[in-house]
Amino acid sequence: MLTVKQLSKMAGVTPRTLHHYDDIGLLKPSRIGENGYRYYGEEALLKLQQILFYRELDFPLEDIKKIMGRRDFDVVGALYSHKAALQNQAARLQRLLATVDNTIMHIKGEKEMSNKQLFEAFSEEQQAEHEQEIAQKYDPATVKASVKKWNSYTEADKQRIGTEGNAVYLGFVDAIAAGPESPAAQACVERWRKHIEYFWIPKDEQLLGLAHGYNDDPRFKASFDRIHPKLAGFILEAVQVYVDKRRK
Repeated sequence: MLTVKQLSKMAGVTPRTLHHYDDIGLLKPSRIGENGYRYYGEEALLKLQQILFYRELDFPLEDIKKIMGRRDFDVVGALYSHKAALQNQAARLQRLLATVDNTIMHIKGEKEMSNKQLFEAFSEEQQAEHEQEIAQKYDPATVKASVKKWNSYTEADKQRIGTEGNAVYLGFVDAIAAGPESPAAQACVERWRKHIEYFWIPKDEQLLGLAHGYNDDPRFKASFDRIHPKLAGFILEAVQVYVDKRRK
């Protein structure tokens, strides 16, 4: 059994964090001593590891609590999902680093880069990241299946999917002037929903969650802002209208 001080030092978190996790019911100690101290056993340590993996992947604490509180929560399955997600992140960082190095050489006149090569690390790679990362916030099994599906595509498939995705978002841009309730905007939402099926089959609430992720997550919003500063917010509004209509 480990005390709060021992566990915080081992796991690299503060005692205050462990106290907070206890207070919100996310991580309860294995037992409370007569002296009032919290003690943590192996089961609690494994649970803390899961929490830290999810935090590393930017999951909100509320979402982590919901996922880990499910009766059918599978620790081993979750670890496989963490591994797949982290491998994707590592691969993307390697591509970004390579692009940085190549761009430095391009600016110095040591290597020629085409306009396409300047942005190739941000195309279908980033598209897949958007869909998989938001899916992961709903269900680790979903992102595992999504990663598997994405990896089954050929490079030509991935390029085509990325191009189609860009066309979908440009369609949203064209519809901004007409408003989120317009037929043009709603047709864009339907095309977008079908496009997501390249990665996973979304439910209506997941569509709305994905749209919120585009608008609320600074990393994703920055990507959409480069296309149009109103795009992320417009997609969210249009998807809200779409989901509301389907509920009626």
